[in-house]
Amino acid sequence: MIPILLKTLPFFALIGLGWWAGRVRFFSPEATGYLTKFVFYFALSAMLFRFSANLDLGAIFDLRFAAAYLWGCFLVWALALAVGFLRRLSLPEAAMEAQCAVIGNTGFLGVPMLVVLLGPEAVGPVLMVLALDLIVFSSIITVVITAAREGQFRWSVLRTLALGILKNPMIVSMMLGLSWGATGLAVPAPVNEFLALLGAAATPGALFAIGASLATKSAERREVAVWLSVCKLVLHPAACGFAALVLFGVDRQAAGVMIAAAALPVAGNVYILAAHYGVAPQRVAASILISTAASILTVTAVIAWITGVLWA
Repeated sequence: MIPILLKTLPFFALIGLGWWAGRVRFFSPEATGYLTKFVFYFALSAMLFRFSANLDLGAIFDLRFAAAYLWGCFLVWALALAVGFLRRLSLPEAAMEAQCAVIGNTGFLGVPMLVVLLGPEAVGPVLMVLALDLIVFSSIITVVITAAREGQFRWSVLRTLALGILKNPMIVSMMLGLSWGATGLAVPAPVNEFLALLGAAATPGALFAIGASLATKSAERREVAVWLSVCKLVLHPAACGFAALVLFGVDRQAAGVMIAAAALPVAGNVYILAAHYGVAPQRVAASILISTAASILTVTAVIAWITGVLWA
């Protein structure tokens, strides 16, 4: 595990550096916002397009993989939702906690880190996880909260969801990349070099932005945040691993990437949704903070197990 820790440590050290810069106000919240926009709309999009353009749809979409991942997600999502109801939370609050239990930081942390640590064969599976998170679970939480508040479901919500998905630069860049790859044409050398140069900024920029954004968050409601962190870092990868390896017979290499992606800490976009709807933002912020800190060890342990046992 120590060799894997030495490989993962630089990634988390970048998060720590961003946290320090935000904590001492060397990097202001406004600066963090602009850095996040740069990574989200430019650097990460360039990386995702470049990855996708060199894959065909079959390398990303695998029905058994998707079924296994969704099975594991919904199991943990339902468990977190049920625990929320037992604590007499409202449906929006319980659903937001369930979101924390299954939505990992795949875009900003998973794509840059897992591709480096697990190799180029991780690209297809990790992009599949990212797409399922963005399309399926972002839609579910929006529908649940909107329906709970209005007392009914409106079909117009689906139009809003579709537009939101189509405007998401990560989804758009993957779709454009796959479309280009489907033509069979190679990406022109100058364009490929431009994308490689811009995409190279995604890893340090994203990790630094994660840390800087965490500097403004506090660990309130720690007991709940610890429970949600356990769901995300332990139960989620365990459920996905069981589904992939036992129930659906997913290829062991792809299953390993799925498990590693499921082991990632709570995603920052869950906080954005919580703040937007005014549903438990402090609880979500604490879950992001605690799960990210704990993931230094848990993600390292999961990757060590994958490479040492599952892929041995």
